[in-house]
Amino acid sequence: MIINGQNLAYELNGKTYHCAMDITMDYIGGKWKSVVLWYLKNETLRFTELKKHIPDITEKMLSIQLKALEADKLIERKVYGTKSPFRVEYSLTEFGKTLIPALEAIAKWGRILGEKDGTVINIDKL
Repeated sequence: MIINGQNLAYELNGKTYHCAMDITMDYIGGKWKSVVLWYLKNETLRFTELKKHIPDITEKMLSIQLKALEADKLIERKVYGTKSPFRVEYSLTEFGKTLIPALEAIAKWGRILGEKDGTVINIDKL
């Protein structure tokens, strides 16, 4: 990235980023991470509740995304109980909550585009 005529980059967690957007997309990029974060922005949810909110994601992919978001310290996982079946809940960390304004801006842009060029459907009636 060029700032004040200097070619600069960020070094973060052992990686070099040549653009601030690259850092953001490393954390929330891909098809599912931002969607998972969106559903956790206002409440703590269990795995099955997240799966119901995101019906197109496979259980394996949801598990992978949750582990990645936890590794990046955007979400936290709390396990209740010592015997199977465990109760596991996911919520945003304080660090993860700093993404809420960005997620809301992205969602607003998507709603504007969806309303302009798309059709709203009621999936309960499908």
